[in-house]
Amino acid sequence: MPTKPKLGQNFLNDTEAIERIAASLGDISGRTVVEIGPGGGAITGALAARAGHVLAVELDHELAIWLQAGFSPDKVTVVEQDVLHFDFAAASEAAGERLRVVGNLPYYITSQILLKLAASQAALEVAVLMVQREVADRITAGPGSRDYGLLSVTVQMYGTVERLFTLPPEAFAPPPDVHSTVFRWRFAPRFVDLGVEEATFTPFVRKAFAQKRKTLANNLRAAGITPKVAAAAMAQAGIDPHARAEALPIESLAALWRSLEVERIASTGI
Repeated sequence: MPTKPKLGQNFLNDTEAIERIAASLGDISGRTVVEIGPGGGAITGALAARAGHVLAVELDHELAIWLQAGFSPDKVTVVEQDVLHFDFAAASEAAGERLRVVGNLPYYITSQILLKLAASQAALEVAVLMVQREVADRITAGPGSRDYGLLSVTVQMYGTVERLFTLPPEAFAPPPDVHSTVFRWRFAPRFVDLGVEEATFTPFVRKAFAQKRKTLANNLRAAGITPKVAAAAMAQAGIDPHARAEALPIESLAALWRSLEVERIASTGI
């Protein structure tokens, strides 16, 4: 089987883990599953045995040929494409259902793929993803913990996340230098429930977490919000004036955004 470490290819060869990943998607009989970066097809085989159809999105040309030769087109469609350009909405429409996603994500583009999935959430139901353990720690972290930050809030705004299990380097060939964690992401965006606008709340969160060691008030000031406005909005949202963004649950960040919007509308009339 061809391998190109430059593409971040570390192939899972732990049979038990492969079955656990496939099972973590739930009952997929008759369902369409998108696999991100199938590589040598180990997880693809487990999915094909359970699912109605698998869309295997593989960037590497040699691996795509390998997969096409190894699986029946009735069960597996190999899409030779960068997943960042894959049209999940079109695939969902063609399948007539929201999709389930699985993937051993390449370390070097993990964040980009997560953002792609978030942007495609309307077409997705659930994803079971394998990432570097430290990234999973950040994705699933709660407020006040060492790992909680921008990535935590960004992912959790689009649905609930839960850690499933962690695998050692020897579960892969070639072994990576890190442990890998599998987590499940159930897509259910929270923007409407929290009373925030996706287009402006996401940039606001980036500003709130811009400098990890600074207080929220200082980050807001750096973002161009005057101390007076920031202090009033934080008080309205019930946030300690000396708090850091890392200590705040998503609900508090949403309350602060709403307060700032009230201040903005009051001052601009827009």
